[in-house]
Amino acid sequence: MVTPRIEINLRKIAHNAKTLKELYGSKGIDVIGVTKVVCGDTKIAEIILKSGIRILADSRISNIKKMRDAGIQAQFLLLRTIYSQANDVVNYADISLNSELSVIKELSKFAVKQDKTHKIILMVELGDLREGIMPSVLENTVKEIIKLKGIKLVGIGTNLACFGGIKPDNEKMEHLSSIAKNIEDKFKLKLKFISGGNSANYNWFMATKDVGKINNLRLGESIFLGCETLDRKPIPKLFTDAFTLIAEVIELKTKPSLPYGDIHQDAFGNTPKFHDIGEIRRALLGVGLQDVLVSGLMPISVIDILGASSDHLIVNAKQTDLKVGDTVKFNLNYGALLAAMTSPYIIKKYK
Repeated sequence: MVTPRIEINLRKIAHNAKTLKELYGSKGIDVIGVTKVVCGDTKIAEIILKSGIRILADSRISNIKKMRDAGIQAQFLLLRTIYSQANDVVNYADISLNSELSVIKELSKFAVKQDKTHKIILMVELGDLREGIMPSVLENTVKEIIKLKGIKLVGIGTNLACFGGIKPDNEKMEHLSSIAKNIEDKFKLKLKFISGGNSANYNWFMATKDVGKINNLRLGESIFLGCETLDRKPIPKLFTDAFTLIAEVIELKTKPSLPYGDIHQDAFGNTPKFHDIGEIRRALLGVGLQDVLVSGLMPISVIDILGASSDHLIVNAKQTDLKVGDTVKFNLNYGALLAAMTSPYIIKKYK
């Protein structure tokens, strides 16, 4: 079978999606399935929908277009709205996250042209310092938004634990609930979405006795990798091995562990350092940094990853019985999964 490939267990993804929907639903929180790490893969999107999740989210409008063109019947949320893409955003996305008034005005312009009403969730900055309006100017922004034609404000949201690694805790979620209530009361609105964050909210959810007004989370990593994202601990009853990367041994020789000669920069501008442990069984695998984030790979067999170049992964085969033509399996973290699913050189195989 062709290598390198990533094997995708749709049954395990379906189990994780269904289990998480039921878990969060027990406290009145609905789940949006985020497909960006799998590049809007249509087979995976179908499985998520069959598991009971009704809204799919992606950060790239091209992925949403791909899913729509494939006939995926869902509501689509765009996670990253770009000014120059406003026409396509209105055309393909039902809802979008927004934090810039100028972008929302551009969405309004194209919504009017297309005779549509485009829904938006306004993102509020609560400390992670990625996207979000500062709370101090939120009311003035909402005042401007509700004047716009073709735009409907349907929610307030925040994003945590992505850029700054800031934990979504009771204080943050209570703050968001308070912001949402103030907006609803002041402007006589009923917000459908109070979106408290992402897979990092698991620990808060499990510990809190009161979720306040939070009624929505946007989940990707916990669906696909079965873990929360503050400490990457597995979530009980979820599969953590729905994706497996498989690479082929293309060379296997006994060689020194320490390169010899004058050491300078490698192909990526780094000056490598090595430890001399004598001669080792050194295997080259047919996958590299152009395909995957090597630091996010975890070998399933007892081997050590020594490093990688663009096209080769170098491992210490140790006492395994590997030979040329054999395959080696790896689990992946989020970064490695993102790179592997994005790479056109890695075959996707479903089971």
